[in-house]
Amino acid sequence: MSRTFLKMNGLGNDFVVIETASQSFEPTPEDIRAIAKRGDGGIGCDQVIAIDPRSEGASAYVRFWNADGEVAGACGNGTRCVAWLLMQSAGKNGVAFDTVAGRLSGQMAGDKRVTVDMGPPGLDWTQIPLAEEMDTVGIELQVGPIDAPLVHTPGCVSMGNPHVVFFVDAPVTDAFAKGTGSLVEHHPLFPQGVNVGFAHVAARDHINLKVWERGAGLTAACGTGACAAQVAAVRRGLTDRVATVEFESGSLVIEWREADGHVIMTGPVTMDYAGKLPEKVAA
Repeated sequence: MSRTFLKMNGLGNDFVVIETASQSFEPTPEDIRAIAKRGDGGIGCDQVIAIDPRSEGASAYVRFWNADGEVAGACGNGTRCVAWLLMQSAGKNGVAFDTVAGRLSGQMAGDKRVTVDMGPPGLDWTQIPLAEEMDTVGIELQVGPIDAPLVHTPGCVSMGNPHVVFFVDAPVTDAFAKGTGSLVEHHPLFPQGVNVGFAHVAARDHINLKVWERGAGLTAACGTGACAAQVAAVRRGLTDRVATVEFESGSLVIEWREADGHVIMTGPVTMDYAGKLPEKVAA
């Protein structure tokens, strides 16, 4: 029997979502890569998401995979899509669900607009994780010549997945993000790899951001990357607690809440279409 999926996106960051209430889904890394491949028989996506109807005290347990087949701890834009689906099916305006990174919750914030509580950020070097002890407000890392680095001293934040955020004087080009991001993603300082953000603080309530995602490459938008950039900026005193984080494809509103330290993300979700998984990964 063919297995079905939903194709969704958040600001162009796109996902293949499989609901497992009536169909099993235990993919190999090869299966994930086949699904995520753009063209040549693949569906094409940045991440694959499975929604499992088994989680005590929550609506579901949610699994994420990057396009390279590796398990991902969290995905901000994908989390909004999942929350919207669960709220639609339950006829509710709020929902909670579990992930390997912990319990997350979502609330309706308008027509196909969702607010998600991403929980508190991980800020200790062991939570990123880093290969050695460093102050994650600004770690000892630079790209380029020693006396004239292209980028340097980034902040580090875990949003259930590892992020490094370089602050730049102007928005960077795609070519720069690809070249630099691909170098930093597998740097020995990051034993689990890292998502690489390039943040330009345009105002105390506005960040322009481009993200090279671990296992996915340059993506249209990255929800956890937006959260990480805002947290890193607040820690340096560059932004206020609430800021708009803008990608070329659109923007998210991120609040690092002072009361409980949780990161709150609000943004749109889009349902693209429904389809059937390729038979080679549906057997």
